[in-house]
Amino acid sequence: MISRVNHLTSSISLPDITTKTPATGSFICIRGSLVTAVKTLITVSLMIILSACDTPTSLEKIQKQQTLHVITRNSPSVYFEGRDGPMGFEYELAKLFANEMDLKLDVKVASTRSQILSALDNDYTNIAIAGMVASEARADRYQYSSAYMETTPIVVYRYGNKRPRSISDLIGKRVAVVSDSYHQEELQNLTTGSPELANHLEWQSLDVETIDLMKRIEDKEIDYAIITSSDLEIHQAYYPRVKKAFEIGKTQQISWYFPGTTDHTLINAVNNFFSRIEDDGTLLDLKERYFGHLGQLNYVGARTYIKHINQRLPKYEELFKKYSDEHNVDWRLMASMGYQESHWRARAVSPTGVRGLMMLTRPTAKEMGIKNRLDPEASIKGGIAYFAKIKARIPDQILEPDRTWLAMAAYNVGYGHLEDARILTEKAGKDPNKWVDVKNFLPLLQKKKYYKQTRYGYARGNEPVIYVQNIRRYYDVLTWMTQPQIDEQAIAQSELENGLIKILPE
Repeated sequence: MISRVNHLTSSISLPDITTKTPATGSFICIRGSLVTAVKTLITVSLMIILSACDTPTSLEKIQKQQTLHVITRNSPSVYFEGRDGPMGFEYELAKLFANEMDLKLDVKVASTRSQILSALDNDYTNIAIAGMVASEARADRYQYSSAYMETTPIVVYRYGNKRPRSISDLIGKRVAVVSDSYHQEELQNLTTGSPELANHLEWQSLDVETIDLMKRIEDKEIDYAIITSSDLEIHQAYYPRVKKAFEIGKTQQISWYFPGTTDHTLINAVNNFFSRIEDDGTLLDLKERYFGHLGQLNYVGARTYIKHINQRLPKYEELFKKYSDEHNVDWRLMASMGYQESHWRARAVSPTGVRGLMMLTRPTAKEMGIKNRLDPEASIKGGIAYFAKIKARIPDQILEPDRTWLAMAAYNVGYGHLEDARILTEKAGKDPNKWVDVKNFLPLLQKKKYYKQTRYGYARGNEPVIYVQNIRRYYDVLTWMTQPQIDEQAIAQSELENGLIKILPE
């Protein structure tokens, strides 16, 4: 293209231009200044075109660096350091996109949303992957990807206090929102056109995360907060007293943020990526992994569980760690399974005859060499060994985390029934290697129409589904409660060392 344009530039020739003079009526030929001006105009135009062609696009700049720079925040649904390294729904999405584009992923973690927006404003990052709503009020500052999730703004309160029914009930109360969240916009929109709300409704904007607002409600430091419905579902097990009062706005779109200077090339690449993973089921798998088990822990169950973590678990924690290490499984997952089985009661006995901490049947105990099922160490040892044995039977083509979830289901309902459900799943055209599909067919083992087609027959197939979902929720809470706590000074030092504070001033 460049050589062609250059060729055209050098070969341009203009014919002589003739005109009739008003005074004499005679015709004269002019080539001088007008022709030069025209040539100059064309040359300048072509230079502008060439300059534009030479300017790399946003995507080309990233590809040249071979690195995708993203900024995020700590949250169970966004990004966190897990047992085996970085985890989180947003992080997994970014990693998939970077891999698809053959790029290294460079992640910076901000302490607040304010820092995230500062990074975007100053072009210090390519994308913000922070589970943030595509705000209309910010559309002049940032650009957004297409939506990959939806959420709704809600008012939350502390269980036991009077439940507010409308926005006017918030007048005179301690109300808080996260700074630089779209919830400030929601409140401002609600006050528009209402003199009573405009004059009397007040709220604080706090530079914290949503989970911090929920803690403040539970600790009675504030009365109400505006958060998203998805955040409540994710964090409610940690603060079970925090409840939904009412919705205050329409459903909102969660998107990735881009600096305002980003051109369409990067945004289109991200949008195409989201479209592809939605079509091929990858997005659904990720949502199932991080959100499929939410809502399984009610208020009473969550409060009881947290109490038992503090009172009962310490007696058995070292045993769970010891035998989990022997079989290379996460002790917190095994402890969560033990809680689902017996609530960590060493002498638990069910009406069906299973007993002990991990509720072993007599045949299972015999198979694992356990003589006394009521001995807590023997029961934990046998239960973990039995789980590891089942997991080893799961077909090799089934990858994590589905491998673990299917093994847990088999621990509950029996390996044969699990295989029956997988066969029904495959016959229906679904994926027998994905928990998100298999869990829909396990309950069918209760129906004659379906279990008569199977090898092992009837089973209470809804129970393993609830079983797995509960364990996953218990695991989330236990992981969060046993996560090493870093004080603010340590966080600040870490950010300083990584250059985050220097480029993201408060």
